[in-house]
Amino acid sequence: MLAYTLKRLLLSIPTLFVISLLSFVLIQLPPGDFLSTYAATLASMGEQVSGDTLVLLREAYGLDQPMYIQYLKWIGGIVLRGDFGLSLEWRQPVASLIWERMGLTIALTLSTLVFTWLLAIPIGIYSATNQYSLLDYVFTTIGFIGLGVPGFMLALVVMWVSFSYFGADVGGLFSDGYKNAPWSFGRVLDLLSHLWIPMAILGMEGSAGLIRTMRANVLDELHKPYVTAARARGLDETVLTYEYPVQVALNPFISTLGWALPGLVNGGTIISVTLSLPTAGPLLLRALQSQDMYLAGAFILLLGSLTIFGTLMSDLLLAWIDPRIRLDE
Repeated sequence: MLAYTLKRLLLSIPTLFVISLLSFVLIQLPPGDFLSTYAATLASMGEQVSGDTLVLLREAYGLDQPMYIQYLKWIGGIVLRGDFGLSLEWRQPVASLIWERMGLTIALTLSTLVFTWLLAIPIGIYSATNQYSLLDYVFTTIGFIGLGVPGFMLALVVMWVSFSYFGADVGGLFSDGYKNAPWSFGRVLDLLSHLWIPMAILGMEGSAGLIRTMRANVLDELHKPYVTAARARGLDETVLTYEYPVQVALNPFISTLGWALPGLVNGGTIISVTLSLPTAGPLLLRALQSQDMYLAGAFILLLGSLTIFGTLMSDLLLAWIDPRIRLDE
């Protein structure tokens, strides 16, 4: 197991290099650059930027250099100094902009993932073991509604209900007194008091499909010959269900962890914008719109890291749950 983990970690280094290269190239594929987008924005507001000013700014930001030179300077700063570059739009180091947002994003992502699994796994098991029962139909109906209703619409409904009937604003992750305050025990408690609303919205959207997946996996296992043989030998039905079919049914469930972590970051962008959450999604969206290549590139690189980490964790969990899987072979 240890040798496999070390091997995967070493293989992640060239993978991250390829991800960084592709992300940097893709960000610069649209016509123009940050300064041309900035000049167009000013022109839409009735302000003009002279061509000489744009040339000087392009030289100051290094945008006049070839793409490969820009990339080598950027990736060299990350590898050698841990410097992700300077955000062109915010005029601040990229690291100072992304770390707190990524921390809040990871906290929201992990809590949503745990909430989703705690909701989807038992409901999926119950629906499979009580097929065509009243609650099975109820959960199936709720699941289809969850799959069909966009998350941002659910967020808008929650905001409207909370404001109209309770006079409360559910936007953001902090109260006004803690938004710009340094981290403290009180700020953590304030975060936890606000975290459950976006967690529930994201979890309801994600658990709908996972319930159907878990139900289908367990049903598929319950009708296999080894279950029939174990039942014929008089094995207790509860032990039979949880000892074998459920454990095997969790395999494809856990294998989705690799894309679940970055998927919650990407898929929650519209919900984060709707709820005014200070997470990574809205800032990444703005960086892509303004062609802030260093900020957007850093976010995409971190999302790639989450994908690699999630895939590794899913492989290790699969080997731990299913003894038939041997990673060292």
